[in-house]
Amino acid sequence: MLRTIVARSDAFPLARPFRISRGVKTVAEVVTVEIVADGATGRGEGVPYLRYGESIAGALDDIANARGAIADGATREELLALMPAGAARNAVDCALWDLESKLSGRGVADRLGRPDIAPTPTAMTVGLDALSAMAGAARALADVPLIKIKVDRTDPEAQIRVVRDAAPNPRIIVDPNESWTIAEVERLQPLLAELRIDLLEQPLPAGEDDALEGLEPLIPIAADESAHVAGDVAALASKYQVINIKLDKTGGLTGALALAEAAEAAGLGVMTGCMISSSLSIAPALIVAARSAFVDLDGPLWLAVDREGGVEGTRGILTPPAAGFWGTT
Repeated sequence: MLRTIVARSDAFPLARPFRISRGVKTVAEVVTVEIVADGATGRGEGVPYLRYGESIAGALDDIANARGAIADGATREELLALMPAGAARNAVDCALWDLESKLSGRGVADRLGRPDIAPTPTAMTVGLDALSAMAGAARALADVPLIKIKVDRTDPEAQIRVVRDAAPNPRIIVDPNESWTIAEVERLQPLLAELRIDLLEQPLPAGEDDALEGLEPLIPIAADESAHVAGDVAALASKYQVINIKLDKTGGLTGALALAEAAEAAGLGVMTGCMISSSLSIAPALIVAARSAFVDLDGPLWLAVDREGGVEGTRGILTPPAAGFWGTT
């Protein structure tokens, strides 16, 4: 089956700045892929991430290098060898999933033997900011099911406590984005337990995971930047309790499903996360979210304007995209 591939960059300004320990984002820059065959169009999106050495230009080059094979009908399984795991392959892989659904008349969930995607609770992020601003953001989220706090090394105790004081009821994920040391991980365990934190996400820099070996944490610790593909699980299983799956790391839904299966086989919990993105990134991630203990897919809710027909968010609950948006007919 001959296909036509279009790849481009799109930019989505944020409604407000998104701050983490590594910096501030004001625009979501993404790569959009459209693959056309037999009158049907499949769409996918990837978010190149500088932390992993990616860029918009590099992602477009990766897609261009694989264009001939994709046009000639390369399958998603063949794509695993054609392109490296990352944002570029994510956009292509998800476009192929969408195209297959459009051509077959069967949605992705149905093809996987799973129920249709239902409204899904997602973490709502309190970005790194002045303590008063973090408290205000937390008060506005006091009735959502799950909050995620971005912290750094300056005063994580105060940052976490001010959010918990302002939002006593939601479950909470604390995310230092690799900014802590093992001494801080150990020292802050009693505080995390006291404040009923449910998950600590990637506290140490990726590559320094050995320091977690033998630690018996009071709350589960999730691997994010350290976990990309299914092959990473064996080295992480003795250091973490949860794996955060992001399609931009696994290189698409195909790789994400493989990582989820590997994590579950190793006895690890599963979390689904995202970059700051449009709903075109979130729609396929909802397939993985349906089997996850923690879901962090509020990326599009930071945008000033999302793609038409995308997810809606109300009080921490994501409503799936409109029919036909992605992976449905």
